[in-house]
Amino acid sequence: VFRSIIRAQENINAIDETLAIQISDLVDSDLNKRLRKEAVIGTDDIGDTVERILLEENLFHIAKAYLIARERQRQEARASKGMGIKDDLGLSYNQLIVIGNKYLQKDDHGKIIETPKQMFVRVAKAIANAEKKDKKVWEEKFFKLMTEFRFLPGGRTLANAGTVNNQLANCFVLPMPDSVDGVFQVVKESSILKKNGGGVGFSMGRIRPKGDLVSTTSGRACGPVAIMHILNKASDMLLQAGGRRSGNMVVLPVTHPDIFEFLTCKEDENALNHINFSLGLTSKFMKAVQRDESWPLINPRTGEEINTVDARSIFDLATTMAWKNGDPGMIFLDEINKYNPTPEVGVIESVNLCGEQPLLPYEACNLGSVNLAKHIVRIMNHELGIMDKKNKESHNSKFIIHNSFSVDWEKLRETIQLSIRFLDNVVSICTYPLEKVEKTVKANRKIGLGVMGWADMLVRLDIAYNSKEALDLAEKIAQFIQTEGRKESQKLAMEKGAFANWQGSLWQKQGLKPMRNATITTIAPTGSIAMAAACSYGVEPHFALAFYKQVMGGYKLPDMNSDLLKALQKVHLADNGEIQSIMEAGSIQHLEQIPLAIRKVFVTAHDLSIEDHIKMQAAWQKYTDNAVSKTINMRHDSTVADVGNAFMMAWKLKLKGITIYRDASRSTQVLNVGSVNNTKKFQSNLFNKIGKTITSKKSVNLCPQCGGALQVHEGCKSCASCGFAACSL
Repeated sequence: VFRSIIRAQENINAIDETLAIQISDLVDSDLNKRLRKEAVIGTDDIGDTVERILLEENLFHIAKAYLIARERQRQEARASKGMGIKDDLGLSYNQLIVIGNKYLQKDDHGKIIETPKQMFVRVAKAIANAEKKDKKVWEEKFFKLMTEFRFLPGGRTLANAGTVNNQLANCFVLPMPDSVDGVFQVVKESSILKKNGGGVGFSMGRIRPKGDLVSTTSGRACGPVAIMHILNKASDMLLQAGGRRSGNMVVLPVTHPDIFEFLTCKEDENALNHINFSLGLTSKFMKAVQRDESWPLINPRTGEEINTVDARSIFDLATTMAWKNGDPGMIFLDEINKYNPTPEVGVIESVNLCGEQPLLPYEACNLGSVNLAKHIVRIMNHELGIMDKKNKESHNSKFIIHNSFSVDWEKLRETIQLSIRFLDNVVSICTYPLEKVEKTVKANRKIGLGVMGWADMLVRLDIAYNSKEALDLAEKIAQFIQTEGRKESQKLAMEKGAFANWQGSLWQKQGLKPMRNATITTIAPTGSIAMAAACSYGVEPHFALAFYKQVMGGYKLPDMNSDLLKALQKVHLADNGEIQSIMEAGSIQHLEQIPLAIRKVFVTAHDLSIEDHIKMQAAWQKYTDNAVSKTINMRHDSTVADVGNAFMMAWKLKLKGITIYRDASRSTQVLNVGSVNNTKKFQSNLFNKIGKTITSKKSVNLCPQCGGALQVHEGCKSCASCGFAACSL
């Protein structure tokens, strides 16, 4: 009872522990009197008693908050029961639905047979099994790390660790040889990987151009795009056969003669629906674009130049196609190979599905992410923080209450250390479907520790996403994770041995101490695991400040950003009128009654400029071993020139890749999410009145699983309603 009253007080920013104790005592006294007359008192009876006493004591504001929270819990409990999930960790509905859909074990009939807690026990036990001693100690540490949602590994690790299908890596890269036998061998190998739950990246740089002579048959080559259709069809067949949704990333070097066909291969947005594709660029090409120079197209079979075109013609077509539907992305191969940790082993030609992990042929990525929102600490004892004096210009004659939080660096250090050991153990215990993959992965032992919850951390620190302070903090945290991660990898090397290809590696040549892992850090999009952790995606800004949660029985639960709600409550702007205004507009930036200090902090992806997005990606990239997955969201009225400028800026700021998405640029399955039809009304009128959703009226794609709004991140789509993710395997 005490905790429930405190939570209600938190929701209206009026915590008073003394009052909460007094109300709890009154409830306890009332219930004890009833127990003398009644044999059993149910939980609903207890809740009703709390409500009655709050009203009797004239605590109407707390009673209202308690009633809203109670009604939400009822709706989510009904929905959770309908899903067949026993919630033994106190998770939200959103967390339960994504964990249930993607990670909990199911029987042959699709019935869920484990709880969230049992899932984390299963994973922790499997990962700790890589240790030679103190297995139980490490199991408990890993379990605590995950159940506190300070860190989560990639989706395949959560789903498969400790099961018969012990394939724990999400993504792979395979070579694509220039022969019929070789192509279909790779199609077979990639299908095996996808069947076991992995996406695959390819480079088509060795494939001879369309129409080129095939001497063994006197025929003509089909070219890279035809092979892309074969890969796409194979993925489609696997899906129809009951396999997991899988994807392909295809990279083509900018010197390839089929570059123009490649760039337009997804002009029909329904084509190649299982393929992401990116143009492999070099600094030489980008300089040729700047200087309006010609560009050679080279037959990879012969090494001969067979045509010359304007470099600008390739660049302009790429920007036009990206403007139309978000594809292709850009991969900067020079920048990637500049930091290739094992150049003597091979050249990196492709990346994983979402672009954050450059990999050698037959390599896999084992990723995980730290939840930054769990690594802040209150630095003032007073609950309300600091009060600014009113200022008409910046605060609109309102008092602003700033949060008084700071980054908890010691807690972050501990999380990093545990996470590095966890991910290294994933490399050790993973069952790899192909022997060549296992050999390559264990020779380099690449891991990628990234972050999620960045936008959540910023708003709690009262830092605007598009501020210099945010960029500086991004660099500081990225450097801290990289430095502490390398220290831990060096400790593991002393304990368990360095990665096999250490000699001749980039790090050995730079004079670093031997490390257990060739790479340490990667910033992934974290679509589904961010939902599981109830935090914001990767290093993305908030995409929406609220959305509907699709639940059982046709209900849609409104889910408003809790930080925004608290901020509005602090300045007494959380009444129905303000919430309705935000609902209708989809943004708070135009609402002058909301203080500027709040509007500056609570920005969404479409409130930011293109430059803001790219600068943030560059800040994280500066101290990230691998790459940073981030979508550069553009407004619908952005131009082709804006896209070109974004690509050029990304290259100048030394990004390893870039993906843009212009709002509503894809025309299929468009929904105006400002109006939601055919949903049942909530039983509580009060909850229905207060709990409306804040959402954008912008057109977005529909989720194929529940009909909710899809959000686009790094070319991958995820649904805030049901947890569907098109490339988060």
